Amino acid sequence: MHRCIRYHRKVSVEPAERVDIRVVVNGESRTLSVAPDRMLVHTLREDLGLTGTKEACSIGVCGVCSVLVDGAVLSACLVPTVRVDGRSVTTVEGLAAADGSLSPVQAAFIEQGGLQCGICTPGQVIAATALLAEHPRPDEDIVREYMTGNLCRCTGYYGIVASVLAAAGAGEPVMLRPELVELPPVDDAGHAADGQHAAHGAAHR
Repeated sequence: MHRCIRYHRKVSVEPAERVDIRVVVNGESRTLSVAPDRMLVHTLREDLGLTGTKEACSIGVCGVCSVLVDGAVLSACLVPTVRVDGRSVTTVEGLAAADGSLSPVQAAFIEQGGLQCGICTPGQVIAATALLAEHPRPDEDIVREYMTGNLCRCTGYYGIVASVLAAAGAGEPVMLRPELVELPPVDDAGHAADGQHAAHGAAHR
């Protein structure tokens, strides 16, 4: 019987040279020594203990690891820590006031039910904060378009959109367009009138 034999060679891998950087994290200046390939999400979570920033897809698609770098929303799973040298990074922990009171966006997400399991919530709150800095009084279409980079498997986006609009309106009542939130009628078998299963609910547009 022919047998394929694999020969393994031991390879010595030298540890990557570390780089010293200075970065402002949530208003505090930090000096860090990091490997060139260490991603920002791991530095924040494992080195600095800022576990509010989550990691999910690790390819920059889901938005869970969103942070603000000099005010711009970036996926921390794609950004090498060395790239934030000399910059300012804000995580969800840095949005609250010094006395611990929540930011308007954080408070609105609680009041409007913009979260369920909570995994995506830090990234949603970060993105919403950046949105309102760019568009202080957005309409519903702007909110839905801007927030498409942050995925959610739980809420159907109704509560998320309502939360952002509530934060923008400083407590004013939020009314979303009915056609975006109403479920289609169903028959006794649980099927929607349009042929789609009722579990699809209102689609995120």
